[in-house]
Amino acid sequence: MAREICLRQLAVRPRTRAELAGALAKRGISEEVAAQVLDRYDEVGIIDDAAFARAWVSSRHTGRGLARRALANELRQRGVDGDVASEALGELSEETEAETARALVERKLRTARGEPDAVFRRLVGMLARKGYPPGVAIRAVKDALAAQSAEAAEFAEQIDADALAEAESEIERDGRSAD
Repeated sequence: MAREICLRQLAVRPRTRAELAGALAKRGISEEVAAQVLDRYDEVGIIDDAAFARAWVSSRHTGRGLARRALANELRQRGVDGDVASEALGELSEETEAETARALVERKLRTARGEPDAVFRRLVGMLARKGYPPGVAIRAVKDALAAQSAEAAEFAEQIDADALAEAESEIERDGRSAD
């Protein structure tokens, strides 16, 4: 029964050991039986959290444009060990992350309407929701705006990306300490 539950889960999409353990517990399978089945699946390579994490990072970064911070949260929610997640996230370089942020901004900027300051706020917010650090988000939007039009370039010229990123970081730190 436990094997069948795991195989049905794995037929839908790859799963982490923690996800499979949760599915087994939900179906009333004892921890002892679940551990035996999951250990065996680990041995033969049917479940491999490291491979799952690498594939997840690659897929979600490429497909959705998610940054390391958002990907780390998703991996944590799926029960991937912190060290395994860090290793997978380490394969995503800062340069790649910055390039992806720029590409996302350029794509959104084509259809963005409104005053440059409103567009700036919306685009930085979009990148923040995808997990990009303030400095990366602000620089990507500033660069894209500067290349868009004379009016947008003039607005972008007035933006001090480093000062804004520092202010955003302080707000984040204050928010975490208030929790």
